[in-house]
Amino acid sequence: MEILIFFLITLLSEILGTVGGFGSSLFFVSIAQFFYNFQTVLVLTGLLHVFSNTAKLTLFWKTIDWRLVLWLGISSVLFAIGGAYVVRHVEFIYAKLILSLFLIGFSSLLYVKPDFRVDASLFNSVWGGALAGFLAGFIGTGGAVRGLVLAAFNLEKNILVGTSAAIDFGVDLSRSLIYLDSNYLQREQWWTIPFLVVLAFIGSYIGKLILNRISQHTFRKVLLGLVFLIGVVMLLNELYNR
Repeated sequence: MEILIFFLITLLSEILGTVGGFGSSLFFVSIAQFFYNFQTVLVLTGLLHVFSNTAKLTLFWKTIDWRLVLWLGISSVLFAIGGAYVVRHVEFIYAKLILSLFLIGFSSLLYVKPDFRVDASLFNSVWGGALAGFLAGFIGTGGAVRGLVLAAFNLEKNILVGTSAAIDFGVDLSRSLIYLDSNYLQREQWWTIPFLVVLAFIGSYIGKLILNRISQHTFRKVLLGLVFLIGVVMLLNELYNR
């Protein structure tokens, strides 16, 4: 029953992550820690994202903004590698607390001020990608930050999801290789990988079907609402565990 619940949560995380446009990691990282230790959660999250982003690249290929992929992607991958190495030696106990406050604050700003827009310049893209990449490598999730950056660029929903997936693929592949090299995934847990592949593809497909049925305005509200909710849950979880 515990394994079934874990896989159902994985599927739900993938669907919501696709609809929200920022990947499943925020949901998955928060909940998977009830089943596995933090290092195992990191590698399972990375692998799940590699599979789910492969699915999204197939489903959203025609809507990807390759200019933003280049600008955000290089900095994201480099800083994700850095974050994955840093977590080997440093445990920044306030990282999730700061991230939760950022998610709550910035998502609230974008929701209250729907016309607020950040210029999709080279500078903003590079530093937004760097922040998202480092958080992905260091605490296992940076998708919400990247989703907020892309939302601030006011991208069309399919462009946002496809572009985010293309950037995320390089980030998660690089950090997953580092986690695997660090032996974060024990031999007895390798059996979960085929199930993660199947759930990633099913969840991405269901998410795309839902995305096709909602408007751009609704999509933006869903994205910001989910990010805000995750920030609150993350904040409460951090305060409770202190």
